[in-house]
Amino acid sequence: MMRLGRAGRELLRGGRGGAPWAAPRRGAEVLVGAAGGESSGIAEIIMNRPHARNSLGKVFVNELFTALEQLRFDEKVRVVVFKSEVKGVFCAGADLKERAKMDDAEVGHFVKRLRNLMDEIAALPVPTIAAIDGYALGGGLELALACDLRVAASSAKMGLIETTRGLLPGAGGTQRLPRCVGIGLAKELIFTGRQIDGQQAASMGLVNHTVPQNNEGDAAYQRALTLAKEILPQAPFAVKMGKLAINRGMEVDIASGMAIEGMCYTQNIPTRDRQEGMAAFREKRPPQFIGK
Repeated sequence: MMRLGRAGRELLRGGRGGAPWAAPRRGAEVLVGAAGGESSGIAEIIMNRPHARNSLGKVFVNELFTALEQLRFDEKVRVVVFKSEVKGVFCAGADLKERAKMDDAEVGHFVKRLRNLMDEIAALPVPTIAAIDGYALGGGLELALACDLRVAASSAKMGLIETTRGLLPGAGGTQRLPRCVGIGLAKELIFTGRQIDGQQAASMGLVNHTVPQNNEGDAAYQRALTLAKEILPQAPFAVKMGKLAINRGMEVDIASGMAIEGMCYTQNIPTRDRQEGMAAFREKRPPQFIGK
């Protein structure tokens, strides 16, 4: 995976037309990067707002929306990893300095936009992984919760701390956290505004994996790449349908969920990848999936 600094970044070539994506503006706070070689198919959304610890300001949020739009319809992308270029921080949550300049109506509008952003992350058709190598607080944890999978360094700090600021989670935290860890734990964490480390988060199921931090400060990112590489060889359309069936099924009763699973399965039956999977099994060889 290429490490993409502000200078000398190679941007992902893709989109339905295969044309290169537009270069980011100078000083962009969010960038889109791509893996090469055996990791081709892994895209990265890279958060780089060091002066504000990747807090969710207006420009930062707008650029996240743009990054999601770039990736949504790119058939070459099979996994998206969210990572931070700011050492020790994933995303520190709301930009309270910016928020303090808003009136009540502006706050309500902006928080609604944040909620929409998290929904857009959750709605990406391919698997998403949050690589949490540092603080993920408030809206930062809500961003991670909107991802399908989460990997954290053991030293990372996470929490929905809004009640310590006279607020409550407003970008999906009250809904996604209980679906992740259960109602009782979610209430405890939100009511107390408690911060927990990566090891504690793993023990309660908030993150899928926790790893000791390394000297470079990117242990969670490296583990997220390993996880993404496990997903890469699998049939892309089947993975997308699996994600859709799980996400939609969790919103309804189990009988309705089974019907959703059936509809997703039906869409997968005529695919070339299903035929390839069966042929590879018969011929005792690895399948070569193309996403069709």
